[in-house]
Amino acid sequence: MSTANDLEQVVEQYHRALGAFMQGDYEPAKQLFSEQDDVTLGNPFGPFACGLTQVVETMKRAASNYRDGDAIGFDTISKYVTPGLAYIVEVERLESKVSGRKDVSPVYLRATSIFRHEEGGWKLIHRHADPITTVQPADSVLRKS
Repeated sequence: MSTANDLEQVVEQYHRALGAFMQGDYEPAKQLFSEQDDVTLGNPFGPFACGLTQVVETMKRAASNYRDGDAIGFDTISKYVTPGLAYIVEVERLESKVSGRKDVSPVYLRATSIFRHEEGGWKLIHRHADPITTVQPADSVLRKS
């Protein structure tokens, strides 16, 4: 039977995996994702990825943008846990050298992560993260040409 404590351990593991991600290593995060066909990922670098193959390729590409970084903190906004499904909404405070930059920069993401209890443990089935962590003007939703 799944418990909230089991989920907490997986979330801690995921936070450590995000630290590795900020160093360019996507493997620890990949290990936490479900291998089911309905897995999805939305990250700041492109459209949603659906299915394990696309999700892994998207993670790999995203991680290649980061180096020499770490996860520095997480602000939990909301969390809900049932025996079979759970979600967390967080602001992730990360830092990394991004792209070709020489200096470590802060990377703050608002993130929603959904977990499903499967095969004896919690697995990540959806993650959506973007850099919007402050109030934006109305025209920020307009696509720039």
